[in-house]
Amino acid sequence: MALLEVKNLGISFGGLRAVDGFNINIEKGQLYGLIGPNGAGKTTVFNMLTGVYKPSDGTIFLDGKNITGKKTIDINRQGIARTFQNIRLFKDLSVLDNVKVGLHNHYKYTAGTGIFRLPKFFRTEKAMDEKAMELLKVFELDGQAQVLAANLPYGKQRKLEIARALATEPKLLLLDEPAAGMNPNETQELMDTIRFVQKEFNMTILLIEHDMKLVSGICEALTVLNFGEVLAQGRTGAVLNDPKVIKAYLGE
Repeated sequence: MALLEVKNLGISFGGLRAVDGFNINIEKGQLYGLIGPNGAGKTTVFNMLTGVYKPSDGTIFLDGKNITGKKTIDINRQGIARTFQNIRLFKDLSVLDNVKVGLHNHYKYTAGTGIFRLPKFFRTEKAMDEKAMELLKVFELDGQAQVLAANLPYGKQRKLEIARALATEPKLLLLDEPAAGMNPNETQELMDTIRFVQKEFNMTILLIEHDMKLVSGICEALTVLNFGEVLAQGRTGAVLNDPKVIKAYLGE
């Protein structure tokens, strides 16, 4: 059984059909790419998968459970986490506290426990600090744990956003153009990081990306969207050599 199974997903905004008949199956542990020209509907698909938009039709199954149309917080608790094309960190919080925000799905105490600083508050905060630091070490950010997120270099902000997403302990990680704005050295480092996350966390990853070197270098399979519809789908090499894809996406 596929970890993510999407059947005939579609959405309309007014009279515009933004995505139509979208199907995808992603196996556990797979690193899968979703590509296409600007405006093809890629981020709209992500927004439906994460509950930002409610699909007009179709179904979404995560690990066999129907999550179609559920609220974003409920979908996150079911096991989908994401990053964004435009980085969305809590920039006035420290690096450590950004990761701890993601841990609140799994570490809880009552408001009264927090207000009156009862023993459970200190135990929980200590456990969260330790878990957050473990994640930061993975991304070589532990030495900057107390730095404000806003003061991190751009590439490290990207890493922090991924670390925060992983803190929710997802089954499926959605990365929306993580290489956007990066130089070639940062992009190579990001590729290494994504491969490491896939292996170290046994993570299933769905990636939106325009950097074709990154896509061809790490994605096992691809779906190509064009004007909201699937243009091609399959193993990466075959898809990137499909004449339809070359014409629509590469402009040749």
